[in-house]
Amino acid sequence: MTSPAGRPGDAGASGRERLKLVAVTACPTGIAHTYMAAEKLQQAAAELGVDIKVETQGSIGAENVLSDNDVREADGVIIAADKEVDRERFAGKRVLSTGVADGVHRPKELIERVRTAPVQEGSVAAAGGGAGGKERSLAYKALMNGVSYMIPFVVVGGLLIAIALALGGHATAEGYAVTPGTFWDHVFQIGALGFTLMIPILSGYIAYAIGDRPALVPGMIGGFIANTGALYDSKSGAGFIGAIVTGFLAGYLVLWIKKVKVPKVVQPIMPIIVIPIVATTALGLFFIYVVGKPISWVFESLTSWLSGMTGTSAILLGALLGLMIAFDMGGPVNKTAFLFGTGLIASGNYAVMGMCAAAIPVMPLGQGLATVLRRKLYSEQERDTGMAALFMGVFGISEGAIPFAAARPAVVIPANMLGGAVAGAIAGVAGVGDHVPHGGPIVAVLGAVGGVGWFLVAIAAGTVVTALTTNALIEIKERRAAGAARPAAGPPVPAVAGAGAGVLPGTGTGPAAVGGAAAGGTAVLTKSAPAPGVVEPPEVLSGYLTERTVRTELVSDSKEAAIREMAEMLAGTGNVRDVEELVRVALAREAQGTTGLGESIAIPHAKTDAVARPTVGFARSTEGIEWGAPDGTKARLVFMISVPEAAAGDEHLRILALLSRKLMDSAFRERLQSAPDAPAVLEVLREIR
Repeated sequence: MTSPAGRPGDAGASGRERLKLVAVTACPTGIAHTYMAAEKLQQAAAELGVDIKVETQGSIGAENVLSDNDVREADGVIIAADKEVDRERFAGKRVLSTGVADGVHRPKELIERVRTAPVQEGSVAAAGGGAGGKERSLAYKALMNGVSYMIPFVVVGGLLIAIALALGGHATAEGYAVTPGTFWDHVFQIGALGFTLMIPILSGYIAYAIGDRPALVPGMIGGFIANTGALYDSKSGAGFIGAIVTGFLAGYLVLWIKKVKVPKVVQPIMPIIVIPIVATTALGLFFIYVVGKPISWVFESLTSWLSGMTGTSAILLGALLGLMIAFDMGGPVNKTAFLFGTGLIASGNYAVMGMCAAAIPVMPLGQGLATVLRRKLYSEQERDTGMAALFMGVFGISEGAIPFAAARPAVVIPANMLGGAVAGAIAGVAGVGDHVPHGGPIVAVLGAVGGVGWFLVAIAAGTVVTALTTNALIEIKERRAAGAARPAAGPPVPAVAGAGAGVLPGTGTGPAAVGGAAAGGTAVLTKSAPAPGVVEPPEVLSGYLTERTVRTELVSDSKEAAIREMAEMLAGTGNVRDVEELVRVALAREAQGTTGLGESIAIPHAKTDAVARPTVGFARSTEGIEWGAPDGTKARLVFMISVPEAAAGDEHLRILALLSRKLMDSAFRERLQSAPDAPAVLEVLREIR
């Protein structure tokens, strides 16, 4: 097979020049997967007889940076990244863009495919142009960026509101409320601020991911405008859907303004004054005068249409109201149905509000239940958000489902609507009545609902339908998208004998690394002086990992228990001041995203002053522990890294990078798994440089 430039891919073909490639790896957190992908690409290149240089863009900065000469001499470029990478420097080269997971699981395939990848134009290519790769598009990355920043506001706001309603609320003619001026009213108002901010945050950080810092202000202000219907004569704002729209509009508007040529004297103030002011003003006025009018029209038209349907069958009206309630969770469609039901309460018609009340909690309850039923389909953060959503759903706070709908709108919104329709239809046909403008099981508990049994049945049915539909749609989507990537969950491709030699410095194992056996190992571990003429074996990870922090078999069978067990093991060194705090910080890190890396590896880590100096532990699990790894494998090789907050700098990132690279060597993992005891484990781990 020949390269685009006519060079053969096989180094031995007629003595002609070897194929030369360059690559860039990067993941959103810039830690483990960045280096795992780099190592896998280097191993695959060595096996295929290809020269490759890989630049890693991790949290400790770009390393092994590609020079102009590297790029000029390269026959192709592989970008395995889940965040934006500057492609201008690769103009004129064949560029294959894909996700960082493909760099870990399919390196050989990427090296083959780059030979026929499209040529990079002189400007940044459109996202996803990498010859059918699985690179996440800029739109997807921007959306997920906004969702990740929004989630804490949803959780904090929703839980505070739910607590205030539970402990200080009561049913009134205006709805389920808290007495003004009381302690619980203040708690409620603080929670309401979280909900007020979550929409601008979503919009702002979508814009930020596209247009960088200058897009943050127009994105946030645009999101606030979208959510404030009074600014464009609407009884309801555009909700999270409007925020997504303003986020993308702000981001791409800023990108367009950046391309405008301006005098050099103006350039310094462009990102901090000119661009934010121009983009904010333009976007705000555009939404108020152009986008806002249709939203107001939709609100009025839907209200008129519903008024004409009051004589139709209860099951049809209930299904329709349930669909509307579930569609946008606070937007014009949802608010139309809610206000329609509220308005009929005064006339003594409680049945319409009963239909709405049954549908209101279905979205958060359904999404929360979905995360419980199929945990492997969701990240750690999503599972935590799901538990919060369940709690919010009980109190009729439908916004608890917004993070799920914003992250997977094509999956979650249809599932929500189906569940809402089922709940509304059952409530309608059963003649459920709600005397207050609020929804969820809480109104039944307070005695505001007529036909409580059927009301709860309607909610339960809608919740189950939403949960099952959501998981089914996610599985279908992942099966279609994963396709060829499915082998990643199987056994890793074995590396050639001595993999790493000549590819990474210091990964070879020779007599100096293995000789000395038990006596030499003991001398190192106890820090006693070596005998004259004896070469002391190298320390493991700068001495941070010793025989006291090695456990050949974990007792724990869950992630949380394993982290606690390993923290207690690290405490045996005297380097841990507070075991509970170390565990808390490590679990908080897991909540941000799993440290299960795949290939049966997990590397939990914590940066906290609960430890006095960097300390690393290693443990094995024969049965494996569910760690939420992307490839579905259970963790059997677990490293725990703990470093002090104040003085560690980037030491934990350096350790992570070293571990991530070496653990991609399947032969190394096998030796680590089969080492009979702690000293033997240390001998294997000394290969890490």
